Amino acid sequence: MILSQTATQRLKNATSGTAGRVKSSFAALDGHVMFGVKMFAGIPMAITRYRTHVLREVGNISFGKASLLSGGGTIGVVAGMAIVAAVMVSIEIHRALGLLGFTALSGLAASIANTQALAPLIAALAIAAKVGTGFTAQLGSMRISEEIDALDTLGVPSVTFLATVRLIAMLIVITPVYMVGLLGAYLASRFVVVGMLGESSGTYDYYFRQSITPQAFGYSILMTVIFSVIIAVIACSYGYNASGGPEGVGRAAGTAVRTTILTVAIAAMVLIFGLYGLTPTIPGMGLE
Repeated sequence: MILSQTATQRLKNATSGTAGRVKSSFAALDGHVMFGVKMFAGIPMAITRYRTHVLREVGNISFGKASLLSGGGTIGVVAGMAIVAAVMVSIEIHRALGLLGFTALSGLAASIANTQALAPLIAALAIAAKVGTGFTAQLGSMRISEEIDALDTLGVPSVTFLATVRLIAMLIVITPVYMVGLLGAYLASRFVVVGMLGESSGTYDYYFRQSITPQAFGYSILMTVIFSVIIAVIACSYGYNASGGPEGVGRAAGTAVRTTILTVAIAAMVLIFGLYGLTPTIPGMGLE
C-alpha cells in the first residue's frame, strides 16, 4: 500500500511538472508573438524616424565591424557555409546516382537540393548563429545595464528603436546575402561534379537549367525572408526580456539559438511541403 501511494505521488508530481513546463512554454510563445506584433507595428515609425540607425544596422549585419577578421561578416559566413554544404551534398548525390547509373542527373539533383532546401536552411542557421546571438547579446546587455529602462523613461519607444530597427535591417540585408550564398552553392556544386568528378559540363548545365524556374527561385527567397523574420523576432525578444545579470544574458542567448533552430526547422518543413508539394515538378521533363 505504501509503495503504491509513493508511486502515485511520483506520478502526480511528474504530471504536474510536465503540465507546468507545457504551460510556461505556451506562455513564452505568447510573449514572443506579442513582441513580434509590436515590432511590426513600429515599422512605419522606424522608417520615418530612425533611418540612420537602420542603415547602421545594415552595415553591422552585412559586413560587421571587423569584416576582415570575421570572415567578411554575415556575407562571408553564409557563403562559406553554403559552399561547404554544397560540396558535401554534391559528392553524396553523385555517389548515390552512380549506384543507379544516373550520374548525368547530378546537375538536376544538385539544383533542386540547393534551391529548395539546402541553401535556405544553411543561410538561416548561419544568420541565427551570427546575427541572432548578436541581437540577443546586445539587447540583453542593454536590459541588465538599465539602458532600455532609460529609453522608456525618456519617452523613446524602446521596442521600435531597438528591435524594429534590427528587423528592418535584416529584411534589407537578407536577400543580397542569400543570393551570394546561393551563387556560391551553385558554383561549388558545378565544380565538384564537373571539375572533380569528371561529368560532362554540357549535360550538367542542361539538367541544371531544367529545374531552375522563376517560381522556384522566388519560393527560395521567400523561405529565407520568413526564416530571417523568425530569427529577428525570437532573438530580439529573448534579449529584450533578459534578466539575471551577465549570466542571464548568456542563458538568453543560448535559449534563443535553440528556439530559433527548432522553429526554423518546423517552418522549413511546412514551407517546403506547402510551396513545392509532395509531387515533384520539373518543367521540360514531363514532371509538371
